[in-house]
Amino acid sequence: MSVRRLDPIQPESFKFSAANMRWAKAQVKKYPKGKQASAVIPLLWRAQEQHDGWLPEPALRVVAEMLDMAPIRVYEVATFYTMFNLSPVGKNFVQLCGTTPCWLRGADDLKAVCRRVIGEQNQVTEDGMLSWLEVECLGACTNAPMVQINKDYFEDLTAENFEELLTDLREGRDVKPGPQNGRQFSCPEGGATTLLNATASSSAKRSTKSTAKAKPGRGGK
Repeated sequence: MSVRRLDPIQPESFKFSAANMRWAKAQVKKYPKGKQASAVIPLLWRAQEQHDGWLPEPALRVVAEMLDMAPIRVYEVATFYTMFNLSPVGKNFVQLCGTTPCWLRGADDLKAVCRRVIGEQNQVTEDGMLSWLEVECLGACTNAPMVQINKDYFEDLTAENFEELLTDLREGRDVKPGPQNGRQFSCPEGGATTLLNATASSSAKRSTKSTAKAKPGRGGK
C-alpha cells in the first residue's frame, strides 16, 4: 500500500464559497451535538469539488475548525480515503480500473494510451486538461475495460476509442458517458439473446393476467 502525503506546494488559505458554506452548515446540523465529526467526509468532498478536484492542506484545517476536530483527525481521513486527491489533478481526471476483469479485457492497452497521451500517473498535462491514476475495481466489470472521468463512467473501451475520447475531452468537445461500443447499459454484446419472440412474450403476459383474474379470493369468492 502506497503512502499518501499532502502535496508539498500548498495555497496560503482556503475559504468555502458562500453557497458551499451554507451547504456545509446544513450537513453539520444533521448530526446531534457532539457528533459533528460525522460530517467530515461530505465537507471534505465539497471542499475538494470547490478546489479544482483536490484537497489543499488549508481546507483540512478549515473543516477541522468547523467540526471542532483535532486537525490530525481530519488529515487521517483525507489520507486514508483514495477518493480524496491530495495533489492537483487535471480538469478531466481519469481513474483507470486495473483490477482483474478490466485487466483481462485490455486495461493495459488503456494504460499505454494514458502514458502516451497524458504522461505518468499523477502528472497533469501542460494545458491542465488531463491527468490519470490507476485505481481498484469501480464496479462495472460487465463493461470492462472502463474508466471513470470526473463523475462519469466510460465503458467497453478499446485503445482506439479511448484515445479519441481523451482527444475530445482535451479539445472541449461533448462526449457521451456509458458503453462506447453501442451496447445498452450492461446488455449482452451483440444484442439481446432472450425473449426474442415478441408474440410469445405477449401471449405469456396475457396468460399470466388471465390466471390472476381467475384465482379465487378470500372466502372462496
